[in-house]
Amino acid sequence: MEYASSDKPLTILQWAEEDRPREKLLLKGKSTLSDAELLAILIGSGTVSMSAVELGKKILSSCNNDLNKLAKQTVKDLQKIKGIGEAKAITIISALELGRRRKNEESQSLKVQSSRDAYEAVSPHLMDLPHEEFWILLLNRANIVLKLEQISKGGIAGTVVDAKIIFKYAIELLANSVILVHNHPSGNKQPSEADVHITQKLKQIGKLMEIAVVDHIIFTNNGYYSFADEGKL
Repeated sequence: MEYASSDKPLTILQWAEEDRPREKLLLKGKSTLSDAELLAILIGSGTVSMSAVELGKKILSSCNNDLNKLAKQTVKDLQKIKGIGEAKAITIISALELGRRRKNEESQSLKVQSSRDAYEAVSPHLMDLPHEEFWILLLNRANIVLKLEQISKGGIAGTVVDAKIIFKYAIELLANSVILVHNHPSGNKQPSEADVHITQKLKQIGKLMEIAVVDHIIFTNNGYYSFADEGKL
């Protein structure tokens, strides 16, 4: 980026037209824009000393350039960044939430053919969480995901699982089978005794209700453990 003789950074309007984020999107397509440039379009303007693109870079830097971490920021978190007021923070959060919902809808038309498919389907919801959550994937006879549903949200070391809630959702959607998923924020992929116990309990209840529990995935940011793959189901 060039600087004017006054040593102040050029505003976006002073850049070559093809380097301005909006014009660049129109001329070259959305895929050519960096994350910072896309954020610049969302926030619209920078500050007296910082362009919108530079402000976008600052926002990304505050989250270690990780969009998943950015998506978990609150309005108040973003407002801690100089140049980001309430309106800009709301705009950013709204855009990221739309992206998350789109990803969720894509997951719900996914055919699960392996434990990796299940892991990737729930990844947008569990990646980088500091606490445990328990989710289920409800599948039809063709193993198409009917719905992803959060069952519970807990603390660092565990979360409560209510079998009645799990099978209530399964019955409502006439699901043929269920995949259980919960995360370990510690990164430890190995199941605890409590994990083994709840898996067997839910499997037995599923048999009685003719709704198969086909897997239980322990999710971590760096991989997963599958009860089915390990022959523990």
